[in-house]
Amino acid sequence: MRREDFYREAQRDSIGPLAGVRVLGVTKVWSGPLATCVLADLGADVVDIELPGGRDGEVPPDIPGTGLSWFRQTVHRNKCSVGVDLREPAGRQTFLDLVADVDIVVENYKPGTLDGWGIGYVACRQRRPDIVFVSISGWGQYGPNTHLPAYDPVIQAASGWMALNGEPDGQPVRAPTFLADELAGLHAAIGALAALAHRDRTGEGQHVDVAMMDAMLFSSSGLPTLAATGVPPARSGNETDFVVPSNVYPCVDGHLYLAVALDKHWRALTEVVGRPELADAPGFRRNRERLANRDAVNAVVADWCATRPVAVAVAALAGRGLVVSPVRTMADVVTDPHVVERDMLVDTQLHNGTAAPLVGPAVKFSRTPTRIRTGAPVAGAHTRELGGSNHGGDRQSASNLP
Repeated sequence: MRREDFYREAQRDSIGPLAGVRVLGVTKVWSGPLATCVLADLGADVVDIELPGGRDGEVPPDIPGTGLSWFRQTVHRNKCSVGVDLREPAGRQTFLDLVADVDIVVENYKPGTLDGWGIGYVACRQRRPDIVFVSISGWGQYGPNTHLPAYDPVIQAASGWMALNGEPDGQPVRAPTFLADELAGLHAAIGALAALAHRDRTGEGQHVDVAMMDAMLFSSSGLPTLAATGVPPARSGNETDFVVPSNVYPCVDGHLYLAVALDKHWRALTEVVGRPELADAPGFRRNRERLANRDAVNAVVADWCATRPVAVAVAALAGRGLVVSPVRTMADVVTDPHVVERDMLVDTQLHNGTAAPLVGPAVKFSRTPTRIRTGAPVAGAHTRELGGSNHGGDRQSASNLP
């Protein structure tokens, strides 16, 4: 399918499928802002409440040529910002005035914080009985650990995920991205939309509880089930427990990753590497045999890769329908024509007149396309316009339709 075929029936003035949905974010750092970023990218009208002294805009490094932090610009695009001190009575009143006119509230403060300020779920429900109120935290709104603070790497460690990451004989390694935050933010957006669908069907709002810990366990590929039944998974580095070969292999000028999940692909691989006799040899014929003969199988592939450039090896393997890729740097990826064609890097004008290539929305909609409509605002930029007043409707212009 061509790009123009996919978007043939697109609404030319679309801002996304959530146009008209109103969201109030009381968020900081990453998980909460990412959740509201997802909703904003989908077309929701998102207003962030930002407390004085917030540091999200100061996280280094700056995007070169902009003077602005990558941190804020990444997850605060497509939003408006109202500066309110929720610790003060006037600020709390402004917040509750805004709640009366929104569909969803998203917050990621430590459990009990918003209740202590008098603006938690109970207070918001009094202002809008059908409110969908989404809380993101490290450990959830109930349970023995709910009072504990949490950062992303701490949850990676506590969830068992970090112990599984890294080489078998090495130390546990954290993910290089905010994995627990990202997963919690995505589950929060999903939870908000599910609760909104329930409200539209029944008229009932509800409190949605998302724990980073729960999100990590849910996204652990079922491994907690094995651990709970007496089969604790072990660290396997770049390999897997159920497919051989499946590994990173060094080439002359870099690395490639090859996964051979089907026996017919193994037979094709033996021809590519010049070892056709291994297609039906004992210890090699079936995946179950290769699992028990892992070192010998890896040696066959590694020896062949070691004498070839990455591009040559990948072309030969892909030419036979094998699942393979160069191990690319992020700098390699952002210039990939496929990534560009998919709008995963969008040149966006920032609030100070500079521009930066921001990561675009992941989900594509043929009828109601999404896009980055505006860069992140200066904290509090819309306070005069929106503080305590009706803010219905989207203030962003639809442009650059596919």
